[in-house]
Amino acid sequence: MRFDVLTLFPEMFSGYLGQSLLKRAVDAGIVNVQIHNIRDWAQGKHRQVDDRPFGGGPGMVLRPEPVVESVENVQQQGDRPGHLVLLTPQGRQLNQRIVEQLANHHRLLLICGRYEGIDQRAIDLMQPDEISIGDYILGGGEVAAMVVLDAVARLVPGVLGDEESNKQDSFSGDPPLLEFAQYTRPREYRGLQVPEVLMSGNHPDIARWREEQKLNRTRERRADLLGEDPAERRSDV
Repeated sequence: MRFDVLTLFPEMFSGYLGQSLLKRAVDAGIVNVQIHNIRDWAQGKHRQVDDRPFGGGPGMVLRPEPVVESVENVQQQGDRPGHLVLLTPQGRQLNQRIVEQLANHHRLLLICGRYEGIDQRAIDLMQPDEISIGDYILGGGEVAAMVVLDAVARLVPGVLGDEESNKQDSFSGDPPLLEFAQYTRPREYRGLQVPEVLMSGNHPDIARWREEQKLNRTRERRADLLGEDPAERRSDV
């Protein structure tokens, strides 16, 4: 799968792409990540990418020309155009279902917003899939793009050492449940023991225990995932 990231700060991705699972996936050719500097498509002597907002107000706004023209150029670099994503706090909020939808595309173009946002004409022309990673404000879309890249890449076949890992992760399945508690050596630590069922070797019992854990944890911590009202549960406590 190919990812193209369009950003004003390409250097932010060097350390991220050089670590862990993603680095191995890139080295193995399973995932292809290309970073593009939007400023390369800026016009004029000073390659200005932003300007003051019409109508007044604080901050600066990304001009439409470098954004639109960078996307048009990068779309032509692949064997076929990719699905265009704009990281913005005004987009639909990312969850595992959306991650799964994005993973069905052969290629993603991730636009990292900056400043007070992007000139609306660029958005109107490009019609991107606008995605937010949460109800809070970041300095730019780079961290959000890393979140999307990481979450989607995990679903690309061959990226994880064990393909069963995705099926056990939180928010997987229907309904999307939180993951069960995990334990490893030592068997006892500061008076706390590993649950006996996990030491039994009885795999049906272990599977049942884990399903119960997932359901109980979800009901206690994220009742909304089960279609339940958390406020009602708190009133019963």
